[in-house]
Amino acid sequence: MHMPHEPVIHHPTPAVWQPTPAPVPGPLLPAIPAGADIRLVTLPDGTRTLAYTHPTPAAPAPAPAPAAGIPGWAKTTALLAPTVGGGIGAAGIGIAYAAPGLIAMANALWALVALIAAGAALPLLLRAGRPRGRTGTATTHITQHVTATGLFGRATGTIHHR
Repeated sequence: MHMPHEPVIHHPTPAVWQPTPAPVPGPLLPAIPAGADIRLVTLPDGTRTLAYTHPTPAAPAPAPAPAAGIPGWAKTTALLAPTVGGGIGAAGIGIAYAAPGLIAMANALWALVALIAAGAALPLLLRAGRPRGRTGTATTHITQHVTATGLFGRATGTIHHR
């Protein structure tokens, strides 16, 4: 019984059976004999037709030129290319590992620059806070005379305080 929600299936008409032809006994011959050539020929009575002809012997093909060798610079470049690429890759890995240390060293150098700048500015700031004129400290001058005789002679000298 057919329900309205079921699809309707149509069967095609059955195919009619036809027998296949029997194979021809014996080996099959090629359509064109081996080594034959088909050309338009003129027969002795003047008729032009297609016919099998024997190929005419052609002139021997010229020998190909010997291949040129690969230049030395090309071989060297081909051998060095993987080495250079590997070196660049290794350098990239090394830089990646060294980056944190380089950043720390750069920060330390900037701190050293700031410390030197502060040390150079400190005497200027202290001098700016003093009154101009005599500071009250005495200046000491020391003069020293040293003499020696010979390359390995003993040195003697005098010191003068003023």
